[in-house]
Amino acid sequence: MPAPPAEASIMEEAFARAFGDMPLESVLALREGTAWRHFSGGGVARYADLLNIAVLDAYLRTDGARSPRIAMADDSREGSAAVPEHEFTLPDGRVDLPRLLRRFDAGASLVASQFHETHPPLGRFCRGLEKLFLHGCQTNIYLTPPQAQGFRSHFDTHDVLVLQVSGRKRWRVWDGQAVENPTRRTPWPGHIAPEGEPNLVMMQPGDALYIPRGVMHDASTEPGEPSLHITVGLLEPSWAQALRSLIDSEEVANTPLRQAVPTWRLAEPEGLAGLLEAMAEKLRGLATAEHGERLSLLLLNQLAHDRQPLPARGLFLAELTEDMPMRLADGMHHHLAITPDGQASLHWTCGEIALAAHEAAWLGPLTDGATAAELGEGALEFMRRLRRDGLLEAAV
Repeated sequence: MPAPPAEASIMEEAFARAFGDMPLESVLALREGTAWRHFSGGGVARYADLLNIAVLDAYLRTDGARSPRIAMADDSREGSAAVPEHEFTLPDGRVDLPRLLRRFDAGASLVASQFHETHPPLGRFCRGLEKLFLHGCQTNIYLTPPQAQGFRSHFDTHDVLVLQVSGRKRWRVWDGQAVENPTRRTPWPGHIAPEGEPNLVMMQPGDALYIPRGVMHDASTEPGEPSLHITVGLLEPSWAQALRSLIDSEEVANTPLRQAVPTWRLAEPEGLAGLLEAMAEKLRGLATAEHGERLSLLLLNQLAHDRQPLPARGLFLAELTEDMPMRLADGMHHHLAITPDGQASLHWTCGEIALAAHEAAWLGPLTDGATAAELGEGALEFMRRLRRDGLLEAAV
């Protein structure tokens, strides 16, 4: 995989790390299919600047190291591979480090969930992928001692991207989906066994492995060396989730959706036919350009509201002058929405900012970088307002 460009955007940097020189359309096609893929890092430890074992060691010595963010897994256990919390935590949920280390020495894997919310390099990487795919991303960290395995063969309910940081890990990946398009609401089917022969992948530092949801897999370390890898969860919304959001948002204003379902007709000979006809009518009413725009806005708003804000400012701000080039912050989720009657607003993590027509027009130049002097009268105060909210950063 090539290194990201020297002055790449946060999205370009994340794309290059994750998928190398694979064309964008090929990556999008990969996301829309069910095939897994291994990306060789060419022997370069490409993820060492994202994470290392010393970072985990330091984190375990802080008050933030608590259950359920910290967990352990050991496939040699009877029953569930998950190690009970009381074996490595204190009664208040904090890590009991001496006991955790004993469990690790005995072969249990360490799992640090949602580590992108704690470690800025991972937060930036996830933000880049979120800007690319327009859905949430998360990271879970797995540190496995030599000759051990954490979780047994399983599938995930969202696509994942595995980044091998250090050590080696042997993965088994089965072709096809064990359960078609599972989501978080899909019940785990019990002791499901993979079908067919697995594909064997030896992950080296700098390698990446893409596994779509529903694809069975497991991983174990070799004798003599531990393995550290990052699992990036790609939290794509399902159609069921998207339609629930749309219907919930429409109920107040959509009269047909508020009509009663005539359950008293269900026992009649034509009851089912009437129910199907009414249901099709309601769904056709939602399949319009206006509702498509509404759903797009709901999904983008959900992304902005759910993910941790990464404002492009610190505690103190230097004075912004008219000749300082600024651009919309690369790391903040935001989007422009325009209603059918022409009202514009900038949507971001903390809500909406109503925009006059000329302010909405300024967002175009500010995407690449512009000065207040270039934009014209009133632009300096507008830019200062966006900058106070962390929505503007210096244009390089």
